[in-house]
Amino acid sequence: MTSSSIIDLPKLEKLATRTRIRSLQMVHRAKLGHPGGDFSAADILAALYGAVLRIDPSAPHAPNRDRFIMSKGHCSGALYATLAGAGFLTDGDLDTYMAALSKLNGHPDRNKIPGVEANTGPLGHGLPIAVGCALAAKMNKAAWRTYVLVGDGELQEGSNWEAGMCAAQYMLDNLVLIIDRNCIQQGDFTENTICMEPMAERWRSFGWNVREIDGHDMQTLVGTLQAAPFAVGKPSCVLAHTIKGKGVSFMENLPSWHHHVPTDDELQRAIGELEGGRD
Repeated sequence: MTSSSIIDLPKLEKLATRTRIRSLQMVHRAKLGHPGGDFSAADILAALYGAVLRIDPSAPHAPNRDRFIMSKGHCSGALYATLAGAGFLTDGDLDTYMAALSKLNGHPDRNKIPGVEANTGPLGHGLPIAVGCALAAKMNKAAWRTYVLVGDGELQEGSNWEAGMCAAQYMLDNLVLIIDRNCIQQGDFTENTICMEPMAERWRSFGWNVREIDGHDMQTLVGTLQAAPFAVGKPSCVLAHTIKGKGVSFMENLPSWHHHVPTDDELQRAIGELEGGRD
């Protein structure tokens, strides 16, 4: 199991950097993907798989494992790279991303990949699935927890709010929702599409206990996720403020990088910034 009270920050930050580099290489090779969202979620995924989730890659279907649902399934590059870093996939698997007959589809498939709990991609479905998982654990008096990562743009889907009400109604304090609040969705900034604010207050009004954090501060990420549940009898919401394209100067906070494929030059420049820091 990976959960630990000791936070190895350099190890987790290295995992996040590796996730960014490998996912961008995968997108470049496949000529498809969503690198901006991969990068905003990389630190969150590293914290979960490196220090929070009680999982074992040698027993991916263990009944007492924690469940993680990647609702923003279009950011599969970051998920697959993290799964490889955690031992569920090999580095060679990553080179088959979106290739014909590859198990690494553009959206994750639980029937093909160990460590994937749900098929996701159609937005707004991950939280309802996670609520079902958490409710099942409560009914079975099981100790495992459910974590779900959603994109902020997909919160425009009403199914999330139905699931949010249900989670509060059934007092699912074994459920942790993480919002990747990078403020960009396909084509534009979220606030230019449908205003999402006041986001924290909305979740609180639905009966959730909310904590707002810097989604790129590894120590805060791990400490917050390990502290859940934040209140007995209430589902927990981590509102993680992130940056689309985080870590590469020419990618950050640009809607065009939602699904942009890097050129050869852009790939090398990005890897240079990620490996050596910015000039």
